[in-house]
Amino acid sequence: MIQTIETMLNKFECGKLTRRQLVLSLAALAAVAQPGPQEKGCRAVSINHITVKVPDLHRTSNFYQEFFEMPLKQHSARTHILGVGDCFFGIEQGDGEAARVDHYDFGIAGFDADDVRAKLRSLNLKFDSTNSKESFKFYDPDGFHVQVNAPDYVGHVG
Repeated sequence: MIQTIETMLNKFECGKLTRRQLVLSLAALAAVAQPGPQEKGCRAVSINHITVKVPDLHRTSNFYQEFFEMPLKQHSARTHILGVGDCFFGIEQGDGEAARVDHYDFGIAGFDADDVRAKLRSLNLKFDSTNSKESFKFYDPDGFHVQVNAPDYVGHVG
């Protein structure tokens, strides 16, 4: 397409094509160059957040806030969300178990929850039963708990 545009510009510059012909030709070229319907994908464009479960929510949250200068963005009695640039770090109060990574989250370009669920269904992967259009979790083939949503998802404390 670039070669075609360069040829048209050369013809215009040499006087072999009028301005009107150039504009009409470029418009026609643009019209036929429109992309067709694209297959709906599930392209991760960010690691939106990581959430851990810990024995002592406040101790862990205070450590990350002070050591890494992460601001507290949202909080509830059992969850703290700390800011990390455009992403966040979630800390949840565990139920007596050892500290662990609970899940990680990918921001998906053009996120459509129904499309992602359909793709997971086709792979026989299990996902949570919520009908949320904003975000949901599933288990990957190795059993990791993965959350997906749009890249601008900011989390919720419950």
